[in-house]
Amino acid sequence: MKTNKSYSKRIKKTRTGKLITRKPGQNHFNAKERGNASSGKRGTQQFNNISNKTLSRVLPYGTQ
Repeated sequence: MKTNKSYSKRIKKTRTGKLITRKPGQNHFNAKERGNASSGKRGTQQFNNISNKTLSRVLPYGTQ
């Protein structure tokens, strides 16, 4: 089974098994945003809303 590469590039698995992802909306059109909005997008967040069945379908061999 193939790994969904576009999905695997967006999430990372930590040593303890947690899934970490970037907060959405950080790529472009950020110059006009207020400081609170841009500072709220910094950092990472824990990715919880995925079932094990879906995760094994798109990432059959784990993340990189």
